[in-house]
Amino acid sequence: MTMRYRRLGTSGLQVSELSLGSWLTFGKQVGDDTAADLMKLAYDNGVNFFDNAEIYSRGESERVMGRILKRMEWPRDTWVVSSKAFFGAGGKLPTQLGLHRKHLVEACHAALQRLQVDYLDLYFCHRPDPNTPISETVWAMHQLIMQGKVLYWGTSEWSAEGIAEAHAVAERHHLIVPVMEQPQYNLFHRDKVEREFAALYDTVGLGTTIWSPLASGVLTGKHSLEGDASSRLRMAGLDWLRERELNEARLRIVDRLKAIAEGMGLSLPVFAIAWCLTNPRVSTVILGASRTGQLEENLKAVEAQDLFTPAVMRDVENTLKE
Repeated sequence: MTMRYRRLGTSGLQVSELSLGSWLTFGKQVGDDTAADLMKLAYDNGVNFFDNAEIYSRGESERVMGRILKRMEWPRDTWVVSSKAFFGAGGKLPTQLGLHRKHLVEACHAALQRLQVDYLDLYFCHRPDPNTPISETVWAMHQLIMQGKVLYWGTSEWSAEGIAEAHAVAERHHLIVPVMEQPQYNLFHRDKVEREFAALYDTVGLGTTIWSPLASGVLTGKHSLEGDASSRLRMAGLDWLRERELNEARLRIVDRLKAIAEGMGLSLPVFAIAWCLTNPRVSTVILGASRTGQLEENLKAVEAQDLFTPAVMRDVENTLKE
């Protein structure tokens, strides 16, 4: 398997088509040794982007990743690491949350310490903050970049309107603009990436680092309504995710998609990830994995995207409409 790379929007930064995220796994679902094995497998296969956030395992995910990056001693110019700020790392006081200047600066410093790096390649505003003027957020991100603590900034789960407003503020004051958004995108969640953001790709050059290509595991084809107690959707505190993603109608579609995938000689997870890559607006697909075998299989999606002929795409569209 040869990794391929795409530009992050209209920036000059190239990220691997597949990247590795740590939500629900590092510092929680998997031990440090497994986390290290996953990162090494990813890196050895050309993955250059590792995604993280302050809220993941309340900061422990970044500590785990930081220890691994330190131990591996990979040249710093060969990989990209991110953090995200909004939810905090466990504190609930108003100064510990949101996108105001105080929290963005302090969260950045904390992420640098946990990840044991001198700068963050990518820094995301993890959600929009209705309590903070967008101008304050844009200025704070611009200043962090000018201080050399961040290279690129972006948003996650923002609206097209919010992103456009951030660009307008930046351009009005000659500040550095956000270059990427991290939305959910998969066969069941398409509207934001394909429709809502449609105008932004050409007007502001938006890059996308998409998450949940397997719809929180539903597109593995291994779920039933009764469920597996060990699965991600059965983890404590994720009832909201299970209720949103798992229903009978969706499972019927999954069975039909699985048949299409098998006809192409692909597992359903590889099929679903590769489908995401057929969208040229996707800069990178963030994978989550708890086992090296799982990651090794999913990395096959880079080459599998070539199997998506116009006929296959029509079959997929017709299946999703049923």
